[in-house]
Amino acid sequence: MSTKISRREMLTCSLASAGLLAGHRVPGRAAEPEPKRPPRADRSGDAPSLPVAVKRCESYEPRLLRQTIDEAVDLIGGIRKLVVNKTVTIKLNVTGGPTNGDLGGLPAYRTYHVHPNMVAAVCAAIHDAGAKRIIVVESQFSAKPPEEDLIAGGWDVKAIKSAGGNQVTFEDTRNRGRWPKYSRLNVPWGGFLYPAFDLNQRYEKTDVFVSLAKMKDHGNTGVTLAVKNLFGNMPSSLYGADAPNESSTSYRGPIVHLGRKAVPDGVPAEIGPDVPTDWKLRVPRATADCLGARPVDLAIIDGIETNRGGEGFWIRGAEPIQPKLLMVGRNAVCTDAVCTAVMGYDPTAGFQQFPFQGENHLQMLASVAVGTNDPKRIEVAGLSIQEALHPFNPKRLSVPLPRT
Repeated sequence: MSTKISRREMLTCSLASAGLLAGHRVPGRAAEPEPKRPPRADRSGDAPSLPVAVKRCESYEPRLLRQTIDEAVDLIGGIRKLVVNKTVTIKLNVTGGPTNGDLGGLPAYRTYHVHPNMVAAVCAAIHDAGAKRIIVVESQFSAKPPEEDLIAGGWDVKAIKSAGGNQVTFEDTRNRGRWPKYSRLNVPWGGFLYPAFDLNQRYEKTDVFVSLAKMKDHGNTGVTLAVKNLFGNMPSSLYGADAPNESSTSYRGPIVHLGRKAVPDGVPAEIGPDVPTDWKLRVPRATADCLGARPVDLAIIDGIETNRGGEGFWIRGAEPIQPKLLMVGRNAVCTDAVCTAVMGYDPTAGFQQFPFQGENHLQMLASVAVGTNDPKRIEVAGLSIQEALHPFNPKRLSVPLPRT
């Protein structure tokens, strides 16, 4: 069965059966009771706060893009100390694969994927800051080599490698790859859904981990930014519909989204028998756990061109927009919180409060002191939230419009 069809059908059917379209709750639909979680103290008050830079960027023109990234990085204290003489791994957001369908007549990299020029500019900035090696990773929905798949999707892979001083390589993390085994990475708080993940060893065998995400709505988790980008860390070989299968190019629906299938023997199972089977609860919990298992050292969010209404063309009603924004931060939760506010949403919203269909993964991460999701506690450099505000859903605006 085709991966693209199965993913699109699974998401469309899930949204339709729940009465949801592009993150909208059906009017009059009764709120469900908030589910029980394992008892643990709420440590939101202790959650750290690190600055987030917000910059305007009018286009993906390479020189302008590189200048904007440099300015944003400088606003958060620079990255030289972080990357000098280090191996840096960059996790892309190329959900569904680079040869997936267009959205609104525009290619995926101009709507729901990170733009290849953004990848090149980030690699250049990291190389110039002294990194000794750069690895670009994604769990692909293809058995082809990453470079071949990206080129087929319109990417200039040679330009990316050149921008990174020819020290850039690409790796597919959908399975074990070239590594002799998987790395087991534990979730420090014991997990909201999974206590640990078995991941491609590249996620462990690196000095610095960068989440290079797209600024988007999400039909399940409300927003998909630097944290949700890590959902793709889970190899389809172990978490896909046909797991265990080292040749898998399948989506993770039956195991992770819906809980209809257990992980393979030997892979860390769910935390207990009472975990939810509702995708509105499972996906946010798994998302939060992914950040716990593999923390982010640098979060970069591409909001120059994107789409609203969902995470890809398979979400009915998704349409292209141009916020012309770039966000950078050292704490992924803080960065996502600021970006969520810039999108016009409340990153502290409670259970089933728009745009979050069920759990708010940012609130969950704040509760275990990974990072604050309260914009009032976060230093925002460059543009303020009000100056950068670009409502993704003006009818459900949670952030006041700036006075004119």
